[in-house]
Amino acid sequence: MYNPPLVPDDFVVPAVLETSRMRLRPLTIQDVEKDYDAVMTSEDRLRTLFHPGGDWPCGLTLEQNLAELGWHQTEFQERTSFAYTAISLDESEVLGCMYIYPTRNSDYDAEITMWVRQSQAESGLDEHLFEIVEKWISEDWPLENPAYPGRHISFEDWQAQA
Repeated sequence: MYNPPLVPDDFVVPAVLETSRMRLRPLTIQDVEKDYDAVMTSEDRLRTLFHPGGDWPCGLTLEQNLAELGWHQTEFQERTSFAYTAISLDESEVLGCMYIYPTRNSDYDAEITMWVRQSQAESGLDEHLFEIVEKWISEDWPLENPAYPGRHISFEDWQAQA
């Protein structure tokens, strides 16, 4: 199935957003081990955030994570969705991720989700990530009305609208 690009052909997709606490950059297969560590040490948090009642990422293998990262990298290159890793400034630890996806909900032009690893949940990094992403999207991306499931609308309400 072909997905059209999420942004116009002439839009230069931002490569990096850096703050004093972290760097957002495209998620690639080179991040597999650090990303896998962040995901697997945050299983309960991720399941609660994205898949209430589901079991992902329970049982996820490193090889499956590599395949997922490869898919994210390909979609980024094709401009059909954009996955960014939130990584420490020294690149030693993945702190979370941010995703910009197309949406089937005609009231919005994109679906933007994000998470931080369990060890950062109480540090204020989640709030920081959301604040900088929301500003970045409104100022630097050609999206008119992005949705933020889990932020401005609960995941349950978002899924009910799909």
